[in-house]
Amino acid sequence: MRGRALGAGVWFAVALALACGSGRHERERERDKAAEASPAAEATGAVRVGSESEAVDDARLRGADADAGEWLTTGRTYSEQRYSPLDQINPDTVGRLHAVWTFETGLGRGHEATPIVHDGALFFTGSWSVVFAVDARSGKQLWKWDPEVDKLVAAKACCDVVNRGVALYKGRVYVGVLDGRLVALDEKTGTPIWSTLTVDQSKPYTITGAPRIVAGKVIIGNGGAEFGVRGYVSAYDADSGKLVWRTFTVPGDPAQPFESKAMEEAAKTWTGEWWKAGGGGTAWDSMAYDPELRLLYVGTGNGSPWVRKLRSPGGGDNLFLSSILALDPESGQIVWHYQTTPGDNWDFTATQHMILADLKLGGRVRQVLMQAPKNGFFYVLDRKTGELLSAEKYTAVSWASRVDRGSGRPVEVAGQDYKDGLAMVKPTPFGGHNWHPMSFSPKTGLVYIPTHDILGVYRNEDDFKLRADGWNTGTDFNVFGLLTKEAVSGALVAWDPVSQREVWRHPYALPWNGGVLSTGGNLVFEGTSDGRFVAYRASDGVELWEDHAGTAIIAAPVTYLIDGKQYVSVLAGWGGAFGLVAGDLAHASGGDGKGRLLTFALSSGEAPAVQTVLDRITAPGEVYDGERIYHKFCVGCHGGAAVAMVGMKDLRAISPDTRAALSDIVRKGALRANGMPAFADQISEDDLAKLRAYLDHRAEESGLR
Repeated sequence: MRGRALGAGVWFAVALALACGSGRHERERERDKAAEASPAAEATGAVRVGSESEAVDDARLRGADADAGEWLTTGRTYSEQRYSPLDQINPDTVGRLHAVWTFETGLGRGHEATPIVHDGALFFTGSWSVVFAVDARSGKQLWKWDPEVDKLVAAKACCDVVNRGVALYKGRVYVGVLDGRLVALDEKTGTPIWSTLTVDQSKPYTITGAPRIVAGKVIIGNGGAEFGVRGYVSAYDADSGKLVWRTFTVPGDPAQPFESKAMEEAAKTWTGEWWKAGGGGTAWDSMAYDPELRLLYVGTGNGSPWVRKLRSPGGGDNLFLSSILALDPESGQIVWHYQTTPGDNWDFTATQHMILADLKLGGRVRQVLMQAPKNGFFYVLDRKTGELLSAEKYTAVSWASRVDRGSGRPVEVAGQDYKDGLAMVKPTPFGGHNWHPMSFSPKTGLVYIPTHDILGVYRNEDDFKLRADGWNTGTDFNVFGLLTKEAVSGALVAWDPVSQREVWRHPYALPWNGGVLSTGGNLVFEGTSDGRFVAYRASDGVELWEDHAGTAIIAAPVTYLIDGKQYVSVLAGWGGAFGLVAGDLAHASGGDGKGRLLTFALSSGEAPAVQTVLDRITAPGEVYDGERIYHKFCVGCHGGAAVAMVGMKDLRAISPDTRAALSDIVRKGALRANGMPAFADQISEDDLAKLRAYLDHRAEESGLR
C-alpha cells in the first residue's frame, strides 16, 4: 500500500505503526480460537457473521437512510443517492485519513462491486462473480464462495468478467453469476441455499449487475445485447428462488402471443424481423425503488444490432430500448416509460445509475428521478409520471443539438447517424457516463458525475451478417485502434440538477475513473484510472487528500461506522469495457492488475505515550522476537514492517521454496551473488525460526497468505 495525505504529517503514521503494528497478532489469534469452520466456504478461519435478530429485512431496507452506520444495499438506500450523513471525516480531519487494512482478492481483471456493510462485515464480489465476506475491523477473510464459472463464458461478456455486487436480506447474500445463475448464500457461512438459472445458457446472456431486494423479491436483469439477445428483468421469491414475474423490455416474434399489452404496443415501433437478432434492451445494471409510490425503476440498454437500419430497417423508436421503465414491483407491469434515445444507433444505453430525490423546481417540491445516461444529457423526470422536467448536456455531445422539452425527444444532428459513411461522434459507446455510480448530496444539492470525453468513430460494418457466436453490433471495430491520449479524457463533474449547469469539475487525463461517494462531512470520494483514491471538498471541488491503490479504481466507495468510528472502503482492480479494448491507454492505467479492498480511517493525530512505545518494542513472544531480529538485520534492504520498496524483494510474499531455503540464504549466503550477504555469525537457527514466524505473521496480516 503506497499513499500520502495532502498536508498530513508523517510522525503519526510512525507512531501508529509502533502502537499497533504487528501487535495485532494477539487479537487475531484470540479470534481464530473462536472461529468456526464453514462447510461451504473456502476460507481461512471462517467465523459466523450476524444473527437472526440483526437480519436485514424489508423494514431495515426501507429505513436504511436513518441507519447511517451500515451500508445495507448497493446504493446505501432505495433512492440510490450514495450519500452518507457521516461526518467524522471532513475537510478539517481528512488529512489524518490513513489505510488501516488491505484485503487482496487474489483475482485479476475488473473489480466493480460496491460492498454491503452489515454487522461488522463487508460482503462484496470480485471478478468471475466470486463472493467474499471480510471482517470490517481487521480485513480478515470470513468466507469466500467461488461459483466456478466456466472460463469460456468470458466470450459472452462484452465488457469483462465483472460483477457489481450482492444483495443482503434476512440472513442471506444474493449474487447474480456471470453464467446467468442467481444464487442465495448463507450470510454466516457462505453456504449455497438455493440456485436458479435465470437465462437460456445456449444464448449469449450474462449477469454482471447487483441484484436488488424489493418486498421479499430478488430483482435481477442480464446483459448480452452486443451479441444478440432479448432483454428482460425478473423477480424471484427471496425465500424459495421461484420465479414470481418476468418483464421483457423489447417485443419478441409477433407471430407468437405477446406477453403483455406493453409488448404488443412496443411491437408497433419496430419493423422488419428484429426478433431474429433478439432486439436487445437488456437491463444489465441500474435500478431504484420508491416504496411510497410502489414503483421499481429499471434502465434498459442498446439494440441488437446497434445499427438501427439493420435491426429495424423501416425506422421506428424501437421501444423499450434505451429507456427508463417504472414497474409495478408486485406484477412487473410497466406503469410508465421514458425513452432517452429513440431508435438508438450508437449504443447509448439508459442502464446508467438512477437517483431518486426531492427537488424544488418551479417553486414547488417535485419527486424526481435523475439520470446521466450514455447519450450525454442529464435528465430530470417526475418519478411518479415519467414527465420530462429538464434535460441538458453534461458533457461534449455532437449527435444531438438538444432535447425538445415538448416532445421529450432529442433533436438529432444530420450526418451523425453514419448511415452514409464514417462519422466522428461524441459521446461514444463508452458513454459520456457509463456504469460508474454517481452520487447526490442533499447537503450541497449537487450530483457528482464521473464523466468521459472520448472521440468516437462510427462506421457500418461491411456485409454484416448475423453470427451465431460473437459480436453482432453491425459496426466496424477497427476504429478502436485509433484511440490515443489526445482523443480521451475524463472528469469528475459537480452538477446542479435544478439549474442544469456545471458547478465545478476536476479533470483527469484518462477516462474510466471510479464511482462516487458523497458524505455529510462535505466530502466527495472517488478512485481514478491511474490508481489514486481522492477526497475533494464537495462544495467547491478542492482536492484535500489522496492515497495510492497500486492499481486503477473503477468501483464506488462506501462509508460506515465500526465501534463508533467512521471508515471508508473501496474496491480496486482495473478492467471493464475500456480496460479491455483501449490498448496502450488501458495498459498504462492498470497498475499491478491485482484486485484489492482498501479500507481507511482517521488516526488520532496524537503521539503515543513513551511507555506505550517502550512496551510495544520490548514485548515478549516469538513473533516480537522475530520482529526485532528483522529490524536489526533486514530493514535496510527489505523495508520497515517487511514492506519492501518497489523493486526490492518483499519478504511477506516469498514462495514456499524460498521460505524452506531461508537458512541457506540468510546464514550461508546462497544469494551472495545477488548482494545478499551471509549472517551465520549474527543469526542462529533459533533466531531464524523467530524471523520466519514474524514473516509468516506479516504475510497473513497483510492478506498475502
